[in-house]
Amino acid sequence: MVQWDGKSRGAVLGYKIFIFLIQNLGVRSAYLLLYFVAFYFLLFSFEGTKASFYYFHKRLGFSKLSSIWKVYKSYFVFGQTIIDKVTISAGIKNKFTFEHDGGEAIIDLLKEKKGGILISAHIGNFEIADYFFNEMEDSSHINLVTTDREHRAIKEYLESISLKNNLKFIVVNEDLSHIFEINNALSNNELVCFTGDRYFEGNKVLSEELLGKKANFPAGTFLLGSRLNVPVLFVYVMKETSKHYHLYTRKASFKKRDAQDLLKSYTQSVEWILKKYPYQWFNYFDFWNDIK
Repeated sequence: MVQWDGKSRGAVLGYKIFIFLIQNLGVRSAYLLLYFVAFYFLLFSFEGTKASFYYFHKRLGFSKLSSIWKVYKSYFVFGQTIIDKVTISAGIKNKFTFEHDGGEAIIDLLKEKKGGILISAHIGNFEIADYFFNEMEDSSHINLVTTDREHRAIKEYLESISLKNNLKFIVVNEDLSHIFEINNALSNNELVCFTGDRYFEGNKVLSEELLGKKANFPAGTFLLGSRLNVPVLFVYVMKETSKHYHLYTRKASFKKRDAQDLLKSYTQSVEWILKKYPYQWFNYFDFWNDIK
C-alpha cells in the first residue's frame, strides 16, 4: 500500500516560482506553465498517476484511454488550485468571484457562539476556505486543523507576502499536543475544522464504503464529531471556472454517539460532491489500498 506520509505537494520553492509569475506576468502566465507541469507529473509521478488512474478507471468506471486523459486534467486543475491559493494568499482576491451555498449555517454557528465541528476533504481547494471564513464576523473563532508537515514553512512564507487573517491553525504533532488545542477551542465555543479523508499510519481508523469500495478514514474526527453535543457541518470549496469558486456547506445527519453513522453520512456527502466535480479528487495515493 502507498500510505500518505503527511506531506502535500508544493514546497516553498514552488510557491516562490508561482508568486514571481503571478506578480510579474499575471495569473494566466502561471496557468500556462501548468500544461507542462501537469504532463511532467503524468509521466514521472508514478505513484500519484497510478492512484489517480485507479480512481477514474476503477471507481468512476471510465475507459483506460479516457482515464489517462482525466489524470492529466486532474493534475492541471490541481495546479490551478495551488496557483489560486497563492494568488488569494497574496491579497489578490479581486481576481476571483465566490458564492456561498449553505454558508449561513456557519454564520449562525458563529453568532450563537456554541462551537461546532466542520469536516471537509482533500477535494477542491479547501485550503482557501480561511479566506471565505475571514470575511465572516467573529472569524477569529475558527480553527483549521492541518496535518501537512510542511505547513509551517509555507505559512511563514505566504504570511511574508500576504494579508494577515484572523484564523487560527492547529498543526497535528506527533506528541499529540494538538488534541489539547482542539479540546480548548471547543471548550471556548469555537469552530474546529478537520479534513476527514487522510490519516497517519498507526492511527485508529474506521472503514466505510466510498465509490463502491471500502476505505479507511481517521477515527478521531468522527468519534469526536459524534460524541460532542455540537453541530457537525460538511464543507467543500470547489473551483467552478478559472475565476469562480463555490463554497458548499451541509449539516450532517447522524445518530448521536455513533461515529460509524457520521462517517457514512460523510462518505455519502463526498460521493455527492465528486459526482459534480470528478476532476477535483486530489488524494494521489493508494486511498482504497487496492492498487496491485
